[in-house]
Amino acid sequence: MLSLKSHYLCLFLSLSALSISHQTSAQKITLQQILEEGKQNYPFLKSKQAEIHGAESRIKSAKTDYLPSLIIQDQYTFATNNSVTGAFLPNEGSALSPSGGIRQENIYKGVFGSSTTALVDWKVFNFGKVNANVKAAKADIDRSKADYENELFQHQVKIVDAYLVLLINQKLVEAQQQNLDRALVFKQVTDAAVGSGMRPGVDSSLASAEYAKARLLLLESSRAEKVQRLRLSELSGHLEDNIQVDTMRFYSHLPTAMNTAPGFMKNPSLVFSQAQIDASYARSQAVRKSFLPSVSLTAAGWGRGSGVSNKTDAYRTDFGSGVSYQVYNYLFGISTRWNLTNILRVRNDYKAEQFQVERFKEIFNTQKLQLDRQTREAEMQFELSLEQARLTPVQLHAAQKAFDQAEARYESGLTDLFTLAQSVTTLNRAEVDKFITNGNAWRALLMRAAAAGDLSLFLNQLN
Repeated sequence: MLSLKSHYLCLFLSLSALSISHQTSAQKITLQQILEEGKQNYPFLKSKQAEIHGAESRIKSAKTDYLPSLIIQDQYTFATNNSVTGAFLPNEGSALSPSGGIRQENIYKGVFGSSTTALVDWKVFNFGKVNANVKAAKADIDRSKADYENELFQHQVKIVDAYLVLLINQKLVEAQQQNLDRALVFKQVTDAAVGSGMRPGVDSSLASAEYAKARLLLLESSRAEKVQRLRLSELSGHLEDNIQVDTMRFYSHLPTAMNTAPGFMKNPSLVFSQAQIDASYARSQAVRKSFLPSVSLTAAGWGRGSGVSNKTDAYRTDFGSGVSYQVYNYLFGISTRWNLTNILRVRNDYKAEQFQVERFKEIFNTQKLQLDRQTREAEMQFELSLEQARLTPVQLHAAQKAFDQAEARYESGLTDLFTLAQSVTTLNRAEVDKFITNGNAWRALLMRAAAAGDLSLFLNQLN
């Protein structure tokens, strides 16, 4: 009967050769590289950058209210010119007012006419309305930037967590592969022993069951690893099936504990909530000041032509007579416009914005409460995870020793295969626990950094 140890040695050497060839054939990406890829390529972050550019354009639009408005109009018409003494109301803002002489009879013969006007209207004093609109636009830019920084931070936390989970799943695949190799050796040796009559037939059945169980565990861990690869590549902005990541120092070192717990008031989510409050308040002030009047300097000049002579009142129906200007005028003045009845609408709009301010304040308080809880929970989780990670090597050493003893007793015929199978299960569980607790210690550190809003608390420990 072949020795179990000789089988383990051959399998170990073959696995090592496969592992080396696999590592050299695939280029591995580091955590810093995938963080940069996610920042540059993830579509949702690009949408937030586009929102910032839109806010920058809106502030430029708001600043144009400082400039005077210049309106130029040139028109050519064909119409009658009957008129009558008296006033009339415009039709929804359009005033059909052909000027002409007052006669006893209407003349329905149309003539061409022309008119060119230029109007300059400059609101030189508006009681702070334009300034309020500009401030509201600036506050919206700050809100958009804070929104982007918050989304970027949350996205980077997701990338780091997905990276760590993928590393854990990779180690679990390795552990289950080793478990499958052990089960295969047991099956081969047991089948040979049963065939030679040295072991009862039930041992062969038990060995086959353990081998099938080991294969199922390997398939499940491989499935989880492939799913996690896709999830991580999605967060990077480029979907790949076989993304390869560098283990860096995650399994050679444990994170170190910090003396003091970091604060959370600079967390990007809180900064974004405060920016929402400021933007809503700025909008409310712009709404409140929109009721105030404006004082404008006005200047205008215009020329008019008509097919009816202003000297002889003669009619000429050709186009050239209508487009030739007969009179010219200019105007300079100062005007004040104040829509007094607008106060009711403005007051209700202002109240609505004030309720929005109150809403964002309560959202800020809610997030502050949640972050306070997350900070305390992260501190507790980090301490417990470190303690567990320090204990699992002891568990693994004891499980390995128990397996070696059970293997020796089985080879000597002093115990049955069922007892040996139990020691294999215990060893596999200890190997899995070591990888999981090690990864969870780094994930707990990430939780602390996420609550503090400072990813450097995590990344600095990788240097």
